[in-house]
Amino acid sequence: MKPEGEKERFLDRQENVDRLLWAFTVLGCAVLAVDFFFHRHAYLSWEHVWGFYGLFGAVGIVVLVQAAKGLRRLVMRDEDYYESD
Repeated sequence: MKPEGEKERFLDRQENVDRLLWAFTVLGCAVLAVDFFFHRHAYLSWEHVWGFYGLFGAVGIVVLVQAAKGLRRLVMRDEDYYESD
């Protein structure tokens, strides 16, 4: 629940979030479908696997998010850390 008087933002409405998720899903499927028609000049054998770059990107994002969570625990300070008494 948002505070009184605060303006409603685009992502505050669940229907807009659902639309974005569907749009990203369709876009991801379209990019994956291009893999059928696009000839890649791969240097390594596993680059020829169908959907390799999509899978590589998805795994990379998951690793990045998990690393950021760990880093957050390491560098996080209390909310009033910089306030002087």
